[in-house]
Amino acid sequence: MKKTTSPETQTGRHLTSVDTHRVAAVEDAAALAIARRAALRDRHAQSLTRLMHQRSDLRGVNSLADFVDDSVRWTA
Repeated sequence: MKKTTSPETQTGRHLTSVDTHRVAAVEDAAALAIARRAALRDRHAQSLTRLMHQRSDLRGVNSLADFVDDSVRWTA
């Protein structure tokens, strides 16, 4: 079998370093987005539970709202 590369052509040009600051910035942005989404989900669940407590006539109107309300009550 014929050798396709020689030591002269293996200069290491393919071994470029990764900018660690850029990677860290992307990871920080992703972590921040995840934290924002979790906070928003918690606020919505809290507001929905408060609404369902104030307005019992809304029970049964939306099954997803009932499910979230019941889930919050079971985990409290």
